[in-house]
Amino acid sequence: MADRALTLRERKKRETRQRISDEATMLFAARGFDQVTVAEVAKAAHVSTMTVFNHFPRKEDLFLDRIPEAVELFTAAVRNRPAGESPSAALRALLLRLLDQRHPLAAVSDDFPYFWRIVLDSPALRARAREGVEEVELALGDAMAETAPEGDGPGTRLAAALTVAAYRAVYVATAQRLLAGERAADVAEDHRSRVNGAFDALERALPGSR
Repeated sequence: MADRALTLRERKKRETRQRISDEATMLFAARGFDQVTVAEVAKAAHVSTMTVFNHFPRKEDLFLDRIPEAVELFTAAVRNRPAGESPSAALRALLLRLLDQRHPLAAVSDDFPYFWRIVLDSPALRARAREGVEEVELALGDAMAETAPEGDGPGTRLAAALTVAAYRAVYVATAQRLLAGERAADVAEDHRSRVNGAFDALERALPGSR
């Protein structure tokens, strides 16, 4: 019964979090991120302002709510990879799987320009997006250090930084094409090629990453 109750509580928390995020997104789309207050989001979602902050520590996280998911996906790919598989191979497989799923973190979606125009219009969101990339890099470095035979060190941190930079370059190239008006279906295979090209380059540059 305790496990069942916990599951129900967690489900309710997830539903509340999603409702808050959905209401916030609609308000930000209609009026712009900087013109909407957290109190207005709380009112639209029928919760208290404190409840909003319990789910989202910062206002920017209401919109950029997939940063924790990105951290979890990247680190889990490294920590849970099969024996004998390199971090590079595990992360390449993850990113190609996200593409096949048309996951939001793959950037290949016809809804993508709508999302990023809101970000680009807000200095606060742009700053939070940069911080999110740094959070992924730091967490990925920790995961690589935990699983590397040599442990933590400059080489491990460099591998994490280069991996994140490589995917950011792929992501930005795809984003620019979509923002310019191209359709997701027309850029998907080029995105796949860029992911593979980026990881081929990483494996050549990083000894022991294969």
